[in-house]
Amino acid sequence: MGYKVAIAGATGNVGREVLNILHERNFPVDELIPLASSRSVGREVSFGDSDVKVQDMAKFDFKGVDIVLSSPGGAVSAQYSPIAAAAGAVVIDNTSHFRMEPDVPLIVPEVNPEAIKDHTKRNIIANPNCSTIQMVVALKPIHDAAGIKRVVVSTYQSVSGSGKSAMDELFNQTKGIYMNETPTPSVYPKQIAFNAIPQIDKFMDDGMTKEEWKMVVETKKILDPAIKVCASCVRVPVFIGHSEMVNLELENELSAAQAKELWREFDGVTVVDLEHEDLEYVTPLEVQGEDDVYVSRIREDISVENGLNFWCVSDNLRKGAALNTVQIAELLIKSK
Repeated sequence: MGYKVAIAGATGNVGREVLNILHERNFPVDELIPLASSRSVGREVSFGDSDVKVQDMAKFDFKGVDIVLSSPGGAVSAQYSPIAAAAGAVVIDNTSHFRMEPDVPLIVPEVNPEAIKDHTKRNIIANPNCSTIQMVVALKPIHDAAGIKRVVVSTYQSVSGSGKSAMDELFNQTKGIYMNETPTPSVYPKQIAFNAIPQIDKFMDDGMTKEEWKMVVETKKILDPAIKVCASCVRVPVFIGHSEMVNLELENELSAAQAKELWREFDGVTVVDLEHEDLEYVTPLEVQGEDDVYVSRIREDISVENGLNFWCVSDNLRKGAALNTVQIAELLIKSK
């Protein structure tokens, strides 16, 4: 059985990656409809060996569509996802708009696949934040084995998380500096080239940024509401790939060696082991185009009882967005 699938935001970074992954994974698509704003109508996007013309989402009738994979931005999704859901489609939404609504499941298939049953409440499923996804995939086997009390995470997030305009800004600033030009920030509040910006998204009243808040509340919703999370999120001059240094305080004792074995046996995680690999640790450059979450620098933290540290890297456009979206769609059709 094949499905009629619409891609909302098909011309964006994530939308194009969704198209690639649908084809790579042989998702059973009978009919594909790329959707975007009116300014993109008539453009073509690639789906395997085919080029498909983009249609205007504002004028599109969702009746008869089975699944909508949506990455058009929060405000756009807030308007059109309920319309698609009311027409009978199941919307898998990659924006932040629906994530914390109690009747919308927030899913990472390796972590909480059982939540798929709740999609019938509104016909909408939320895809988590990119930095949350890679972290909870790594946390899941550790939490199951030893119980996680507290997570302290510092992220080093690539500019692709802000879209194509941010990638262009990093490129143009870098090139301009070598030509003795003064960088002019536009996407970011400060220069991103050769710099690090300790702000992702807007500041909240308590001094936390929205990105940091997302990691806290989404981890609780997906994994366990009892876990305490402290997140600090930093934008760095990397094009693709998010990195995280994670410190855990566990309920029970777990050695670094035991953690490595748990990760080696867990689907979706690759361990880069200092003891057994030529590559002693992994960086964002090396995981571009890869599906797994990679962990390295695994060591016990002697400053706290039952402490564990690790470095976690993933391609934010794939597992952090498009791949997880497609995996949710695969989980959905298996559940029917």
